[in-house]
Amino acid sequence: MKWLNKFFKGSNHKISEGQYHGVFADEDRVWDMPSGSLDGNAHSGNEDLDHAIALSLSEEEQRKANSRGGSSQVDDDEELARALQESLDIGSPPRSNQSAIYPSSYGYPTGSKICAGCNNEIGYGRFLSCMGAVWHPQCFRCHACGEPISEHEFSMSGNDPYHKSCYKELYHPKCDVCNHFIPTNRAGLIEYRAHPFWGQRYCPSHEHDNTPRCCSCERMEPRNVQYISLDDGRKLCLECLDSSIMDTNECQPLYIEIRDFYEGMNMRISQQIPMLLVERQALNEAMQGEKEGSHHMPETRGLCLSEEQTVSTIARRPRIGGNRIIDMFTESRKLTRRCEVTAILILYGLPRLLTGSILAHELMHAWLRLNENKV
Repeated sequence: MKWLNKFFKGSNHKISEGQYHGVFADEDRVWDMPSGSLDGNAHSGNEDLDHAIALSLSEEEQRKANSRGGSSQVDDDEELARALQESLDIGSPPRSNQSAIYPSSYGYPTGSKICAGCNNEIGYGRFLSCMGAVWHPQCFRCHACGEPISEHEFSMSGNDPYHKSCYKELYHPKCDVCNHFIPTNRAGLIEYRAHPFWGQRYCPSHEHDNTPRCCSCERMEPRNVQYISLDDGRKLCLECLDSSIMDTNECQPLYIEIRDFYEGMNMRISQQIPMLLVERQALNEAMQGEKEGSHHMPETRGLCLSEEQTVSTIARRPRIGGNRIIDMFTESRKLTRRCEVTAILILYGLPRLLTGSILAHELMHAWLRLNENKV
């Protein structure tokens, strides 16, 4: 029986084999489990224990049949009882000196632990210890897909565990242009650019890879959407296209509305100043010929003209064919100087609200020039 006692004492160290070890990351908790941590040492230790007990009981039956007296049987029973008691005297699992709680695999007597997943008792065998609770390996599941987490690492959001891939799909930001996950920089941080008004997020690389922008709202063109191409090389997104003003006649009601607004503010413009919608090239040429013109930068969208020039204006609204503007009809207009302001030029193809703001700005320049001796 002494060999049985030594065997029970020697099996104690195998129960704590196969531990998970890990560290915490900033955004999620990352567990790193060494290879071999999911082995069956705890199961094999229990099988050896059962086998030893069976051999011991068989030996006792043989001794009982050959025994001539009862004293030797009592001694053997006491020795067996002491061996069994020592085999159940298992110390507490090892603790880490770090503040983090690491998932570990241990074996405990039946009924001493309750699984946080199924609420059933955890008997002999392998189990996980993490998140302040213990789990059957098949009960520790991803909060997103519901499948068991068997990888060496997992992520957390709040108190819920996730597969690394599920967590990335749910919480890692995607680029609104290429629809890929926004990569991390050299410091391991997620870095992206964002439109200050629209909130469009995109990879920093798209600022240098010639990704087109809408000439009105300046949003970048997503890979799965095609912007409308204008004849002067600009791109127009579909949202801005809905309210775009494409020709001079279409803009006249807006021009009259803004003039009336100025008149209501006691800023009446007495002269009938021509207003023309033009292409970008015509606007740039007029700006070069203008000596004292005021214009927007970096791209000119409006101009208060004071010199005599011949300007090409949009006479009829073009049609849209596919993702391009077609049937553009322009005509030349000779502008003569009758006062301090010759004409107001506005870039065509912009939404009504933006066109109105540019037109109001240029009308203010016109009013100041016409009333510079009165101000």
